[in-house]
Formats: sequence, C-alpha cells, structure tokens
Amino acid sequence: MSRLRKLLFGVDSNMNLNKNLFVPGSLVIIPTYNEKENIERIIRKVFSLDLACDILIIEDSSPDGTGAIVKSLIAEFPERLFIEERKEKLGLGTAYIHGFKWALKMGYQFIFEMDADFSHNPDDLPRLYDAAKNRGGDLVIGSRYITGVNVVNWPMGRVLMSYGASVYVRFITRMKVMDTTAGFICYTRKVLETIDLNKVRFTGYAFQIEMKYTAWKLGFNIVEVPIIFTDRTVGESKMSKGIFKEAVLGVISLRWRSLFRRPKPVSG
Repeated sequence: MSRLRKLLFGVDSNMNLNKNLFVPGSLVIIPTYNEKENIERIIRKVFSLDLACDILIIEDSSPDGTGAIVKSLIAEFPERLFIEERKEKLGLGTAYIHGFKWALKMGYQFIFEMDADFSHNPDDLPRLYDAAKNRGGDLVIGSRYITGVNVVNWPMGRVLMSYGASVYVRFITRMKVMDTTAGFICYTRKVLETIDLNKVRFTGYAFQIEMKYTAWKLGFNIVEVPIIFTDRTVGESKMSKGIFKEAVLGVISLRWRSLFRRPKPVSG
C-alpha cells in the first residue's frame, strides 16, 4: 500500500475529511479457496491490462497455500495487491461483502467481482469498466446470455441448469436481466454505498441474484456486456447442489419479501 494511502486511509480514523484528497479508482476483488494453480497467473494477468486497478484477495485459509503465494507477490506489487485473510471458508457472499466494505472504506469508485480460475476472462475487465464509466451503467454484468449462450467447456446439463436458473429468476422477480446468476460484475461506488450490505442474506449463488435484484429495485441502471465464459481448466469447482438449491429457494424469498417491503437505501 502506498505511503500516501496509508496516511489517508490506513491509520487516520477521520475518513470523511481525508477521502476527498486521494481517490483510488478501481479494485478487483477475487475470493480464493484452494486456488494455488491459478492465483499467480490471474494476478499477473490483471496487472498486465491497460486498466489502472488494484486487486484485493479475500482468502479463506486455503490449505493448499494460496495465501502464501499471494503474500509473496505483495512484495512485487506493494501498492496494488492486498490480501484479507479469514479463519475459515465462510461462503462467497460473505467474502464479497467483506471486500465491498473494505473497498468503500478505502475510497474506490469502481469495484469488480471476479473468479480466480480464468472462467472470467481478465481481458473483459476494461469493457466492464467502460460500460460503468462511459455508458451509464451503475451495475455492469459480464453476461453469458445477453447474446445467446456463450459458455465453453460446460456439460450440457450444467448449461441448461444455469440458463434455466436465469429464466426462472426473471419469471419470478420480473427483473430485466438475462444473466441473473453472473459473478463477473462491476459495481459503481454509489450502488454499494446505497445497498445495506449488513442486510444481504444469502451466501452462495443466491447472493449474486440478491445483489442485482436489490440494485434493480433501488432504481439503479443495470447494463449487460457480452462475455464468453470458459469453465476452469485447473483446480476444483465450488458449485454444489446446496448452492443451487439456495438460489432456487432464495429467489422466491426475495420476491415474497419485496411484495411487502421495498429495499431501503442504507442510512448515512
């Protein structure tokens, strides 16, 4: 972390006075659990892009040594690479909430979600950024389904399950988003400042639906940018039947609650 950012954000608790003096731009949040095969490559790839961004790794005590690899790279990228370590595997949603709060505290304006396994192509990050910066997107989705079905290396059963889930979510919620379960996202700061992150309920793929649905109900503009999703070639998938079940049942819960109570912006 730069000396200036430490001065303004790391040790001074008077955040409101100092944050206007130094405004970091973009942050890519990457949750990790057992990603030793991918983590160094994804970090180096992101930093090679023509996009000024930092990376925050949310590391859930991977037994394979992922955290140690990240720490070794911090010496090479001391002002751009950061790690937040948690004591156990606590779920995708809680990892991102942890990262969002960190990003807001540090003053970032554009906050990305991305997987560590190259299923999300880092080359698409500048396109998501452009849609947020220049095309009015408050929440920008790297979408597998906005121009057909753009998925590589998935078995047909999983393609049908994923695409069918998005159809199901649209039907239940009436949300006009083609890829409702997508995890390749760019949030503008104002979205994450407005959503009450302490009230986000879900931790698996339903988390991705809940964040989009809440932003949509709050009136934010959601833009979908077409991407090609390529399933991981190394490492182990984190998808499970339990995660999928949470998404299916969670959508009904989201819709039911919204009939009686609209989401409220977080009180400042």
